[in-house]
Parts: sequence; structure tokens; C-alpha cells
Amino acid sequence: MSETATLPADLKPAADLAAASKTRWQGESDEYRQARRALLAEEIELRRQVQRVAEHRRALPPGPVAKDYRFLDDQGREIGLADLFGEHDTLFTYLWMYGPERERPCPMCTSFVGSFDIPAPDIEQRLSLAIIGRSPVARQLAFARERGWRNLKFYQAIDEDFVRDTHWVVDGEEGAGVLVWQRDGDAVRLFWAAEGGPETADPGFDPHLAPDPTPLWNLIDWTPEGRPAGWYPKLQY
Repeated sequence: MSETATLPADLKPAADLAAASKTRWQGESDEYRQARRALLAEEIELRRQVQRVAEHRRALPPGPVAKDYRFLDDQGREIGLADLFGEHDTLFTYLWMYGPERERPCPMCTSFVGSFDIPAPDIEQRLSLAIIGRSPVARQLAFARERGWRNLKFYQAIDEDFVRDTHWVVDGEEGAGVLVWQRDGDAVRLFWAAEGGPETADPGFDPHLAPDPTPLWNLIDWTPEGRPAGWYPKLQY
């Protein structure tokens, strides 16, 4: 399916598609196959819901025009938000929790940022990708090299308006942010940003996006143990 395609109105029921699957496993019981078929139908419905949500996201009306927020690049040059776009009209930014007050970056942010490093050249065929921290770029790059990252572009936010307007630091507490920007002529608009916090979380779960973009959690969700309550990645084990 193309990135702008819509789901046909006459889709076959998910249960019918699941029943048509020819996959069988050596030694599986009838009980396992029946339960797996029912789960496959749910997985197909989830896939369709993800596609519908993406369609609604693409249909958002024009977002607010952004200010000329300022950053420093890896050469110490001051640049604006529009400069982060490069050759593309779409820019993905991740604001990670590595402010100057932190001795080490947030482990969860580290896991998330690390998942971009290998596919960054693929991502940048379609859009620009910028990792933004409040620490100097040299400090961010030193940690990146320690982790073996080679493909990501880092920037330092030096604009207090940007920190405030993106809700990056609230009441002195640094958070993280996922924001997608769109070039609109000479202007830059916010296209979409992750929203919500504890007030939007379900009981027993941290607030997170749907679908969850973190490979760590998606892989763990495929296991019999699932997501351990209170478990988070660490920088060292």
C-alpha cells in the first residue's frame, strides 16, 4: 500500500482473511490453531486501524506556523529550524533527555535514538531527521560515538522559546518530544507532535504512542512475558 493510499471500503472481514492463512506448525494442537487464528484476525484489524490512523494524520489541517527557532550544529554554527530540513520538505525531530544537568542521557531515550541510527540513511531518502538536545553537540556526539552511532545528526537547542513552546521542560522537569514539521513555502509549520501524558495513560501503562515507535517494546510485546511492570532499559548491564 502506498503512503497516501486509503483502505478500500469493501475489505474482506479480518476473520475470513485469518481463516484463509495456510500457515501451520509441526505438532500444533487444534486448540493452538483456533486461538492463533482468532489472534491473527485481531492483528489484521490492528493493522487496518494503524493504517486508518495514519490516513487521519495525513489529513490534518495546516498546523501552526513555527517561530524561527535557533540551534547550533556540529560545527558550532547558529542555524534556524528551516535549515534542518535540508533537501526535504518534511522534518522529524526528536528532543531527547540529555540536558546539561544530566550526567548521562535518559536510558529510554537512548534506546529510542539508537533505533534510528542504522536506518537513518533509508529514512533520509524520504525526510530529514534531527536529534536535538539541550547539551552541547560535542557532548551529544561523544555519547553517540560511545554507543557506536554513526549516522545521526545532532543539534543543540539554544532558544528558550523552543524549549517552552515544545513543552520540553515543564516545571523544571525535562521530558522528551517527537515532532514532525512541514515546509510551507517560506514558512515552517508543525505537522504533528506526540501529545498526552499521565492524563492519557491507561492503568498500569506509561503513556506512549500508538503504534509504539520503540522497537524494544514491540519486540517484547511478541513474547510470552510481555512488558514487565516497572522495567526499563539501562545504559549498562
